[in-house]
Amino acid sequence: MIEFCGLQLQHPIVNGSGTFDAIAARRAFGDALLADFPFSAFVSKTITLQPRAGNPPPRLWEAQAGMINSIGLPNRGLEGYLEYDLPQLAQLPVPLITNVMGSSEDEVARLVEAIDERDEVAAIELNVSCPNVRTGLDIGADPRSLAALVRAVRPLARKPLIVKLTPNTADVAAVAAAAEGEGADAVSLINTLRATALAPSAKRPWLGGGTGGLSGAAIRNVALSQVAAVAGRISLPIIGMGGIASGTHAVDLISVGAALVAVGTENFRDPCAGSRIASELKSLQIRH
Repeated sequence: MIEFCGLQLQHPIVNGSGTFDAIAARRAFGDALLADFPFSAFVSKTITLQPRAGNPPPRLWEAQAGMINSIGLPNRGLEGYLEYDLPQLAQLPVPLITNVMGSSEDEVARLVEAIDERDEVAAIELNVSCPNVRTGLDIGADPRSLAALVRAVRPLARKPLIVKLTPNTADVAAVAAAAEGEGADAVSLINTLRATALAPSAKRPWLGGGTGGLSGAAIRNVALSQVAAVAGRISLPIIGMGGIASGTHAVDLISVGAALVAVGTENFRDPCAGSRIASELKSLQIRH
């Protein structure tokens, strides 16, 4: 048993937001999923204030050492999440972390306030990859913008507040320090790296959204570097992620400062990856 932001977890392996559909998985595997759930906590896909259809297809590109996705955060919106998704996710045998994103401080505040009121939710994760209209940067790429956002929503949340940092910034450690300074309880990183895939013949963007986010093995060493930089700058617990496909990869992230490790792209290849990686990690920790 390990402790993370007041939550008691069976092991350090969780899922990356949007990489494991627990509702669909339960339809496929039935209650067997609940008996052997692959993660010690479940992070929901990103919830926005209004429903989103996501980007037009095609949405996925298989890269040489990973995957580029341009899914576009499809979701039912806040009201749909509370009415349809949350009752089902509340049946999972692990703590639920709800991931939210807005395009303004007001939108994020409304999301945080509504989610914080629900007893089914154990913690809130802020996806801060939405562009700031004033700076043109992702909110999470600019320490001042992120500080202002966390400052605005921190008083609205009694639950642990996790800030999911973008890797698409010049100094991720400075952004993490801004989140810590305004009262965040933890940070998670890294999110996907911006990437483009070209259609083989026409040499134009293949993905329906134009660009997408690169994940998988290709970003593992970037994740190690950025997690280490953030761990050297702040004292908050860190959820590390990026190309995790084995217990050895998880050990590497923990060794540079991660308290928990999130599995993302590997879930698409192996729905049981979380359980496997948790078992491999335990064996490695016992051995050493």
